[in-house]
Amino acid sequence: MLTVTLARNAMATRFEIVLHGEDAARLRAAGEEALDEIERLESQLSLYRPSSEIARLNAGGFAHPLKLSPAVFRLLQQAQTLSRETAGAFDITVAPLVRCWGFMGGGGRKPSPAELDAARAQVGLEHLRLDESDFTAGFDVAGAMLDLGAIGKGYAIDCAVEILREAGVTSALVHGGSSTVYGLGQPPGGAAWQIAIQNPPGVDLGAVVGLRDSALSVSAGWGKSFTLDGKTYGHVFDPRLGRPVEGCLVAAVGLPSATETDAFSTALLVDGLARHDQIASLRPGMATLAVSPGHEVKSRLIL
Repeated sequence: MLTVTLARNAMATRFEIVLHGEDAARLRAAGEEALDEIERLESQLSLYRPSSEIARLNAGGFAHPLKLSPAVFRLLQQAQTLSRETAGAFDITVAPLVRCWGFMGGGGRKPSPAELDAARAQVGLEHLRLDESDFTAGFDVAGAMLDLGAIGKGYAIDCAVEILREAGVTSALVHGGSSTVYGLGQPPGGAAWQIAIQNPPGVDLGAVVGLRDSALSVSAGWGKSFTLDGKTYGHVFDPRLGRPVEGCLVAAVGLPSATETDAFSTALLVDGLARHDQIASLRPGMATLAVSPGHEVKSRLIL
């Protein structure tokens, strides 16, 4: 059994693929094609690339609807569905809040009440108008913007895994940074890919998840942040309240779909332990973990 490892920087993180099989050349070719697909998707979905479909929608979607590729349109439809299922805890229209709090290309700042009110008026998936008859999208309020950061990596990994499957790869691990990982098949000599969840500061979880044709996403509140008057403000927001998440340190979700784990882990981080059981019930067999700032833990099928 041969092993091929490939990596590439995309979507502001490092994607890595570990492939196992009998033909190194075929494994490498499949892995390179999968990484090419991730780069192609970044060119469609990144709000920081002016030529991307999402950036062009953000720039002109209030003035007139923009025609999207069918795949991007379907992803936005899926995001709307996931937002409804999570009662708005997951919301790709959160970009005005990211900008308002200074995290869009910056290190963060606390906005004034007037700035925050203006940003909150631009957030909410009810402002995104999708027309399936011609695959167009637009906004009904000026300043509305999409940020697919809480679903794009998972979606890209799902697309990459599909390419690996079509190429005949039966054993591979695909991960994007420390946020989402997919275990295709099983590793040599093991029943499942064993993935450890990073401990939040001051907590020793010892949580390890076995993945076999399934994904795990981890969302954390201790990443990009700033401190003001002794209080730390992170870059993950409750889109309904307009402020950074405070009730959860880390959230993890395991499911067959990396697109869904990416979105649901964000929703679980936003809602915290209070709505853990409701989110965990959204899909049969969903594995979950949530840790509060006081180190209280709620889990299903992980610990």
